[in-house]
Amino acid sequence: MHLEQQEDQAQFKLKNASASIKERRRRGLTWYPVTITHEDIGFGGKVVLELERPAHRQDLHLFQVGAAAALFSNAPGYSGTHSASDRPVVSGVVTRVRRNKLLLATTKEALPDWVLDGSNLNGSTLGIDLTFDEVSYREMNQALSAVMAAHGNRLAELRDVLLGAKAARFREPQADDLFYPSALNDSQLAAVRHVVTAQDVAIIHGPPGTGKTTTLVQAILETIRRERRVLVCAPSNTAVDLLTEKLAERGVNVIRLGNPSRVSDLLLQHTLDAGVMAHASYAKMHAMRQTAEQHRETASERVRHFGFEERQRRQWLREEARTLRQAADDLERFMTEDVLESVQVITCTLVGASHRHIRHLGFETVFIDEAAQALEPGCWIPIAKGQRLVLAGDHHQLPPTVKSEKAAREGLRETLFEKCIQRQPNTARMLKVQYRMHAHIMGFSSQKFYGGQLVAHPSVRHADLAAYDPRFSYPRFDDPRFTPDLPVEFIDTAGCGFQELAIPESRSTANPEEAHLLLERLAHLLAQLSEPGEPTAPDQRPLTIGVIAPYRAQINYLKDAIEDSEVLNDLLLQRRLSVGTVDSFQGQERDIIAITLTRSNPQGEIGFLSDIRRMNVGMTRARRKLLLVGDSSTLCRHPFFGELLAYVKGVGGYRTTHEMGKQT
Repeated sequence: MHLEQQEDQAQFKLKNASASIKERRRRGLTWYPVTITHEDIGFGGKVVLELERPAHRQDLHLFQVGAAAALFSNAPGYSGTHSASDRPVVSGVVTRVRRNKLLLATTKEALPDWVLDGSNLNGSTLGIDLTFDEVSYREMNQALSAVMAAHGNRLAELRDVLLGAKAARFREPQADDLFYPSALNDSQLAAVRHVVTAQDVAIIHGPPGTGKTTTLVQAILETIRRERRVLVCAPSNTAVDLLTEKLAERGVNVIRLGNPSRVSDLLLQHTLDAGVMAHASYAKMHAMRQTAEQHRETASERVRHFGFEERQRRQWLREEARTLRQAADDLERFMTEDVLESVQVITCTLVGASHRHIRHLGFETVFIDEAAQALEPGCWIPIAKGQRLVLAGDHHQLPPTVKSEKAAREGLRETLFEKCIQRQPNTARMLKVQYRMHAHIMGFSSQKFYGGQLVAHPSVRHADLAAYDPRFSYPRFDDPRFTPDLPVEFIDTAGCGFQELAIPESRSTANPEEAHLLLERLAHLLAQLSEPGEPTAPDQRPLTIGVIAPYRAQINYLKDAIEDSEVLNDLLLQRRLSVGTVDSFQGQERDIIAITLTRSNPQGEIGFLSDIRRMNVGMTRARRKLLLVGDSSTLCRHPFFGELLAYVKGVGGYRTTHEMGKQT
């Protein structure tokens, strides 16, 4: 973990610490200048700022929801005499990003004078930086130390079970184990029963489209029927938000700790701040804080005659302000504990499990969703608070992000989920019915990653584009292997001279001719619909499309090329077409997924396309149509792509550019 922290911090410092504002802005780490377009008081009385950068600034940036950031001033006296490390800042968390605007939820109840001064100038001197997150590493290191030192307690027992030193225990199932009615399928119900009967650890293994979240929510419902309160965590804010919403929809009394990344009314009303604000004692606490602030301001006012009596009065006002603030803090702690005392479920990120308001709490059961994407040190933070553990995820999808290659080689990329499912296979129950994909789209993934056990539900088994729009017709070819139904299609560019281009500045790769071919085929598909992307039935939603590339340079080329296509650009503007890496599509789905594999070289080098879990994620985002374009002579040096091509040929979806009328 220390290696990862050092690498992450070194990369951040290299990008940010000694760089000028112009350089940091170019690297996407800074917006400057920014103006405060709106100021509001958020939950907990903390200031929330809407910041806007000039409309003409279209620099790419790395700001995203949940990122730690800090407002700073570049005015003389704040920039000239302060280094980047010690200048005054207002820290906070980004809660929304929209083009040239973002929301910063600060940690302040009032803004310092330098912020107001900077925002009142004709040319704003304010800017906002991304900041390094020390807290997460500190908490993970402390959790690792605690679990390694554990002896003779429940944490030590859970450690030994999870790492395979002790067998996991399960009690015998009972007829009345499940109480809540549900429409779960047999494998989902088996997973819920497995959770209920587990005495140490249970794993819900959810391949793509199999209803993992639905099953996990049902398992939580069954658990809170037996237990007073449970802790539910995930490594990402988005996953925590989703679980919070799903539980709230089922009528669960749930509190979301931390900053929700999706700012919806449903989510906000289930935050801890909202619970405190709804408490009967909130008005009293708020009045105390207001009076304390008034006393502080009065004590700081300038007066012409400053004698003994005035000094005594100011001292009294400061003492009163201090006393009132202390009383208000005590009352807030009482209200917080009162709110948490009555909830059934507390949700938070893994690091959020160390939140000061729940540090002292213990839980009979801890749930961790997306556990196969979570760094092991992060998982131990909530595990240390529980007596029993439930993990949910899929180790055949995206692994956790590890920045240090040395740390990855030494085992950091191997998750606790993987260790447990390999060493204690009896702890896992796999969900086997998927509700997302046409059977042919599912088929290769099922064979390669899930032992051929996945089954397409009847509602999606034959749900191709023709099922979406009966007027849609696939092109027919002279080759009798081709049928009108091609839910999976691979266009082979081997021998066409579509060579990849290396972009040295960004260490990225592009293949413009392949990108053009993919978009041309996509436009051709849409042209066969009566109205591209429009539903043909009143209850049918509009068609959605995802275009995936493994490299940023290829994505940039695709985005530029889409602007030249009237049909595709219209869909992009309507947000029915999106372009991104595999990672950006994790947890999502589209009717059509089109993937440009990009790599084409005589050496057969495919880079991180060799991470076959990423390919599994990319291909299984598709509901009705999976379109792949790539160079088989390069790709098939890797056995995975050889097997993929054999599968596509078996279902009649293999094509060459010759068959599309292309010249070699």
